[in-house]
Amino acid sequence: MGEFRMPSLGADMKTGTLMAWRVKQGDRVRHGDIIAEVETDKGLFEVEVFEDGMVEQFLFQPVAKVPVGTVLATIRSEKPPAEAPGAAPSGRVKASPAARKLAADLGIGLETLQGTGPEGAISRGDVERAAAAKEKPAEKAAPLPPEPQVVAGGLQAGMRRAIAAAMSRSNREIPHYYLETDIDMSRSLKWLTAENQKRSIKERLLPAVLLIKAVARALGEVPELNGYWIDDGLRIEEAMHIGFAIALRQGGLLTPAIHHADQKSLDEMMEALRDLITRTRSGRLRASEMTDATITMTSLGDLGVGKVFGVIYPPQVALVGFGRIAERPWAENGMLGVRPILTATLAADHRATDGSRGARFLEALDHALQEPEKL
Repeated sequence: MGEFRMPSLGADMKTGTLMAWRVKQGDRVRHGDIIAEVETDKGLFEVEVFEDGMVEQFLFQPVAKVPVGTVLATIRSEKPPAEAPGAAPSGRVKASPAARKLAADLGIGLETLQGTGPEGAISRGDVERAAAAKEKPAEKAAPLPPEPQVVAGGLQAGMRRAIAAAMSRSNREIPHYYLETDIDMSRSLKWLTAENQKRSIKERLLPAVLLIKAVARALGEVPELNGYWIDDGLRIEEAMHIGFAIALRQGGLLTPAIHHADQKSLDEMMEALRDLITRTRSGRLRASEMTDATITMTSLGDLGVGKVFGVIYPPQVALVGFGRIAERPWAENGMLGVRPILTATLAADHRATDGSRGARFLEALDHALQEPEKL
């Protein structure tokens, strides 16, 4: 029997409000289907299911405020039969080493849990909650009273509190180190201008697209910055899901992920960026877009900021910041001139990497932007 749980959509999220079910009892669902809408201090999100099966029972009805990790519905799974005792693990279940050890010690099958960690991975906390529910089964299915989502000061105030909590945790737990470098953007801007002259207005590329692709290219050379610090260890992720900071019109900031940024062409990246900004500002993000980011990128150049020193979003281990592109004096090959210069910064977790690897990343980033035609 599968369980659909209240997901964690932020480092310091404790509860979420189930706003709507997108399916009915008895409906068949597949991995990735949107089956619920959940509201947090940061907004309303569409939530996916992570297995194939049939919706058997709803344990909560809208509008109910529910703690993270609480079972919202049961799913009759459509999976192969469970492996016999002593059989080699199939590797289908994604879980942290600490979660696997605790589950084995407590006699809890990982295949019965739905993870709330990055990309649906089962964390130690998921196992602990399952153990507590196993000890007190009556509490497992007892829904909290329906409660409207009322936030003092409105959604913006709630969002500010959520951001403050996450950033406080980041500053408290993560030993940051900071590096910066100046990048000559002459080649990139010249190439971009020439490329956009061949395109219609709707097809034109923004400089941000080059920056995202350059970050992905640099991560390929320094993969230690693409991942999470979990259970006192670095977990490097193969997939590159770059969180892109987007300001909301009513105030506040969200950083949804552009999935598989390294695999997208510039045109695909531009389309993905437009779509992400539109859905972020209209409140139509998917839960995975808020939890899957393996690194975050923020750019405040359009607001006139010269350089950005960011705060890492746990459990990520790095954040890349870009300021505005401005004409500055620039010396090259003994000649002094004026060039469009961009200051790039890196905030990184010293537990995961050191300044040498961080400097290598910024060097790779600069190199990528000197060859825009290869992005």
